[in-house]
Amino acid sequence: MKYTEEHEWLRVEDDVVVVGITEHASTQLGDVVFVELPEEGTTVSKDDEVVVIESVKAASDILAPLDGEIVEVNTPLTDNPGLVNEDPTGDAWFFKMKVEDLSVLDELMDEAAYNTFIG
Repeated sequence: MKYTEEHEWLRVEDDVVVVGITEHASTQLGDVVFVELPEEGTTVSKDDEVVVIESVKAASDILAPLDGEIVEVNTPLTDNPGLVNEDPTGDAWFFKMKVEDLSVLDELMDEAAYNTFIG
């Protein structure tokens, strides 16, 4: 997995990139009560706001970590947003995206670098 400074994780599965938030981020948010996902087929640019997530503590936007196209969204999250707290790096992924060049992932942090980043 790769990580962003915005506390997102990215995992390559076949030819798509799966995106979610880290356990650290889900803990900081507190109990998640609402998730609004993007539309499948949407083309996004890096740093576009693509997911709205609300918790008992705050509302946050999840930004697109890369340029690409949203090819699948995790619709069960809209009915069960608490899954973000229960399994943030597993079943609670937000979306899958198709990117032109997977080598852009090399610019992101690995797990050791992310753990250093969050201290």
